[in-house]
Amino acid sequence: MNNTQIAKEVIEALGGRENVRSVAHCATRLRVMVVDEGKIDKDKAENIEKVQGAFFNSGQYQIIFGTGTVNKIYDEVVALGLPTATTGEQKAEAAKQGNAFQRAIRTFGDVFVPIIPAIVATGLFMGLRGLLTQEAIMGALGVTEWNADFITYTQILTDTAFIILPALVVWSTFRVFGGNQTIGLVLGMMLISGSLPNAWAVASGGDVTPQIFFGFIPVVGLQGSVLPAFIIGLIGAQFEKAVRKVVPEVLDLLVTPFVTLLVMSVLGLFVIGPVFHVVENYILIATKALITLPFGLGGLLIGGIHQVIVVSGVHHIFNMLEIQLLAESKAATGVASNAFNAIITAAMTAQGAATVAVGVKTKNPKLKALAFPAALSAFLGITEPAIFGVNLRFRKPFFLSLAAGALGGAVAALLGLAGNGSGITIIPGTLLYVNGQLPQYLLMVAISFAAGFALTYLFGFEDETPAQAVETSTLKNEASTGAVAPAADLAEETLVSPLSGEVVALENVNDPVFSSGAMGKGLAVKPTEGVVYAPADAEVTIAFETGHAYGLKTATGAEILIHIGIDTVSMNGNGFEKLVAAGDKVKAGTPLAKFDAAKIAEAGLDDTTMIIVTNTADFTEVAPLAEGTITHGADFLKVVK
Repeated sequence: MNNTQIAKEVIEALGGRENVRSVAHCATRLRVMVVDEGKIDKDKAENIEKVQGAFFNSGQYQIIFGTGTVNKIYDEVVALGLPTATTGEQKAEAAKQGNAFQRAIRTFGDVFVPIIPAIVATGLFMGLRGLLTQEAIMGALGVTEWNADFITYTQILTDTAFIILPALVVWSTFRVFGGNQTIGLVLGMMLISGSLPNAWAVASGGDVTPQIFFGFIPVVGLQGSVLPAFIIGLIGAQFEKAVRKVVPEVLDLLVTPFVTLLVMSVLGLFVIGPVFHVVENYILIATKALITLPFGLGGLLIGGIHQVIVVSGVHHIFNMLEIQLLAESKAATGVASNAFNAIITAAMTAQGAATVAVGVKTKNPKLKALAFPAALSAFLGITEPAIFGVNLRFRKPFFLSLAAGALGGAVAALLGLAGNGSGITIIPGTLLYVNGQLPQYLLMVAISFAAGFALTYLFGFEDETPAQAVETSTLKNEASTGAVAPAADLAEETLVSPLSGEVVALENVNDPVFSSGAMGKGLAVKPTEGVVYAPADAEVTIAFETGHAYGLKTATGAEILIHIGIDTVSMNGNGFEKLVAAGDKVKAGTPLAKFDAAKIAEAGLDDTTMIIVTNTADFTEVAPLAEGTITHGADFLKVVK
């Protein structure tokens, strides 16, 4: 099938030209904004020749073709009449999609997602501290009692994020709503000023009591509060922008910060803080009442519906809820506790297990190649590739995984499991349960996996007939642009690192197309300098006009994609400088491109750079050779024919 025929099938699967608002592409996938998602024939789309997977993400239907191929298919669908847009324009349009509730939930996600890494790290510190203070571990280390300095240091590690949590929330809310982030940070710090009675000390019932302002308003610091800080940040950012509009530009530097901090500190401490702290407490009471329903019913309900909520795209609201649970338990008991994490771990485990069952049962090589990496992604905490790439496609695996997730959630609730952090689940989430809960956690995961696998394998999936199976060759990318590649006469080759920085396992990359392995095996690097070098003697097959992605072909025939950052195509080349062009022959270590990490950060994007062998199926082995800190030119990947 030629590319024109493929393009026609893509348009047909999308529901026709009239169902397409716009089409764009990045280095690996066609990105389509549609009028009506229900008109897309997703089964047909995923089985079109050269398609490596398809799913919804950020309001776009994304069809994975791979480097080189996607350019050709894009040209064909545009020639057949599909309207175009830049990826940045599509991203802006996607942000407007959905009803007001869905947009509000996306905003919650935008506010709380940047805070989660600090909460994750704190949870791991708590787990490590709990492990090191267990008698058996202390005995094995030959310690009878840790000295006071060590205990103080561990408290710094486990308490700081929760002490300054309101400041982090106000800062991030100002960032999302367009306020001055420094003003937001200072306003947030005012809410937890050391001049105010400490909320945790007041809650402990000791001698510390609220300070009475104006004779009738009891005020305490907002340590650990989340919802009040969010509301203060939301109103504060809007108020600051309103003040800036009426203040003469010559006085803006003096007047706007002064007025914003004065007015918002009064509202925050004496009105918004007290009122929404009460609202927050009622939300927490209701949440804990649901989770602790008798006979594990709360876990059954949450475990059963969690992945449906993920499909709806409004699951980001749970970020705020989990952070509230952790902060409240930390304030009340001194130990952060999040029972919600264990329940959703069960739901996600079941989802991944259903995908494994499909991969084991199918004889379709393309489906196998999609299912197993998608399942691995799920077990590392990202279920979207499993949901959209496999389970929803066949429907029964998805719904049976919900039943298995409900069972696992009930087990989690009955066992009283509660992680000491949030943001990580299943395999990495194990670290949140090393405080004496690890056996119960592993039991819950095993039950969830067994139920999801067994239900799907026995009742949820019938394999396609051999005539329907797609040949493995359709998984291969067409990275070449027509130039003559180096002779493929080597049996083994070592690729060197194209960047200096920290090595990141591919499954930990925050993009399901790369983390699921759909594009092939490889590694990523969090760069510490803005230059990308050739990883081997090669021919440049693709050099995107935007400067964010490059394709190369080496002497072994390895087709390498270097993708600088995530979603950086939306920057339209701003901050990127191409140093090579398609057809150039380069030596290992030749500079390919320069990029400005600061501009990527200003755009709110991640500069983690992926290095993928896109024709992994042509090799018997593609193995990582690097970890930790690396400099460009060091051994990075090994490819073996």
